[in-house]
Amino acid sequence: MAYIDYYKLLGVEKNATDKDIKTAYRKLARKYHPDLNPDNKEANLKFQQINEANEVLSDKEKRKKYDQYGEHWQNSEAYEQAQQRGSSYNPGTSGGTNATGGYDFDGFGQGGDFSDFFQSMFGGNRASGNKRQAKYRGQDYQTELHLSLLDTVETHKQTLSVNGKSIRITIPAGIENGQVIKITGHGAPGANNGPAGDLLITFLIQDDPHFKRDGKDLYSTVPLDLYTAILGGEIVTETLNGKVKVKVKPETQNGTKIKLKGKGLPIYKSENVFGDLYVTYSIQIPVNLTDKQKELFKELAQL
Repeated sequence: MAYIDYYKLLGVEKNATDKDIKTAYRKLARKYHPDLNPDNKEANLKFQQINEANEVLSDKEKRKKYDQYGEHWQNSEAYEQAQQRGSSYNPGTSGGTNATGGYDFDGFGQGGDFSDFFQSMFGGNRASGNKRQAKYRGQDYQTELHLSLLDTVETHKQTLSVNGKSIRITIPAGIENGQVIKITGHGAPGANNGPAGDLLITFLIQDDPHFKRDGKDLYSTVPLDLYTAILGGEIVTETLNGKVKVKVKPETQNGTKIKLKGKGLPIYKSENVFGDLYVTYSIQIPVNLTDKQKELFKELAQL
């Protein structure tokens, strides 16, 4: 079995930080994403391998086992359990049953072949004499799905292409930026009829030009003309659900903040519960005044 160097696959050093690994993964995932390479089998395979590498190296415990056991990190627990049951390390002898009923692992830890070792231990019948092969769960796949803020307002369905397969998923309203949803059984197939891994989807919500999000609440800045600010009146402002009319009190000051109740985002998996929209007024000073208008302002200043 060929050794898979996940560090080399992502283009990072073995001492790379979590941030280095995340940055490298995102860059490569965008490059080889099946949506951008729909008919490219080589790119789809590369995307699958990148997901595997990220799934292992981004997890502290999995990375530790990978650094110790290489591509066979998933079998490390079984190996450690075998050691506890009486397996011994006996360099200089061929692999086989020792006097205590355990196994002698020729050269393991001193340049022995990882593939041969794990094959003899878990593959079934070379050294152990046990023809039953253990079932192993498949790797998880990881992907990203980019949404606009407007996409989070209502529950809807989207179709993803993962490893050449189309998967239709439901995206709940109110999903958060960076939130991960697991789709069970849509990862890599398991070994020896073991269960398939899962698909982990990370949602990335794009910044909106009009609204800033803070959890369930939204924030916006709205221009307000000087005359309406002084005299009061009514303006029309945008929300994610369309335009609404807002009453402005006389003598409204610059920077005044008002709350539009229930005009924020829906709360994730909470039916008919919404956040609020906070609107901040930015008073606009009139420009290109006529002589008459300037005279009137002078009169007001004198009063």
